[in-house]
Amino acid sequence: MDYQKLFKVEPGTKVDLDKIDPRFTANHSNKVSAETEMAKYTRSLCDLQYLLYAENKKSLLICLQALDAGGKDGTINHVFTAFNPQGTRVYGFKIPTKEEAEHDFLWRVHKRVPGKGEVSIFNRSHYEDVLVVRVHNLAPKDVWSKRYEAIIDFEKDLADNGNKILKFYLHNSPDEQLRRFEQRLNDPTRHWKISEYDYSERELWKEYMKAYEDALSKTSTKYAPWYIIPADRKWFRNLAISKIVAETMEGLNSKTPKPTVDIEEIRTKYHNTAMEEKADPRDIKAQKKDKGKEKKSAAQQEEQKLKDEKKKKKKEKKKEKKEEKKAAKENRGQNQDKG
Repeated sequence: MDYQKLFKVEPGTKVDLDKIDPRFTANHSNKVSAETEMAKYTRSLCDLQYLLYAENKKSLLICLQALDAGGKDGTINHVFTAFNPQGTRVYGFKIPTKEEAEHDFLWRVHKRVPGKGEVSIFNRSHYEDVLVVRVHNLAPKDVWSKRYEAIIDFEKDLADNGNKILKFYLHNSPDEQLRRFEQRLNDPTRHWKISEYDYSERELWKEYMKAYEDALSKTSTKYAPWYIIPADRKWFRNLAISKIVAETMEGLNSKTPKPTVDIEEIRTKYHNTAMEEKADPRDIKAQKKDKGKEKKSAAQQEEQKLKDEKKKKKKEKKKEKKEEKKAAKENRGQNQDKG
């Protein structure tokens, strides 16, 4: 099934989240079948990130957005552990610091975009400034409403500089969110995640849905598309995202760069010598003896070749003399007949 086509927000589309089922699982009815398929994409992600890192020409930015307990951390843990940490960075964008608040809203984000060969994963992102800021009236409408265009320009600039952008909205139902809150209450190891703020935010669910619908509709572009991922079933969420990311990275056509040195020269200069130093002296002696035999055999062959050529020339010369004698004899006979 083509998840990119199924979940992508096409540019210019008006999003209605009420019409999207957060429990949707495509053709998978259970976790086992989904994880079996996902294993294939996990291997692909590992290989593809290696090529991206080695080629060092392009980069990948992944934005994860969701409400509280929506699965952003879980996605990072289950999908992106396939990536080598050496070329991967994960950033979480929380309430701006004093320094960040003194700059434009994209200032802190621009510093975190990936360099060539890197992958950056945003756990929340610059979209918080048209979501939380809007819902909580932290800035007037004439301020946050202009940010859609600023975001589009920002992402276009990144894309023009070799940065591939994927944006995922993890779509949960309010019932699933409450169930996950309850799981945290029943698990002492996750009590640290609980805050009263999470529960009070639920009262603003409709406002958040409206803010998300506008953000998804206004900022999904060809070069930085949004994907709305049904996320009530964590196993399907992980599968859908891993498949979309793997297929996108395949499309980058990253390749290992050509070597900057003469490989055979390096092999001869360092490895052949090292192998001889480690080898048993008796083996080296035997190898030299074999090489001596090879040289002797080659010399013998050359000598035999010269002998054969000499013999052939001698035979041809003898034949020529015989023919000369025969011709002379015939010539004398003809002269006698004339006399």
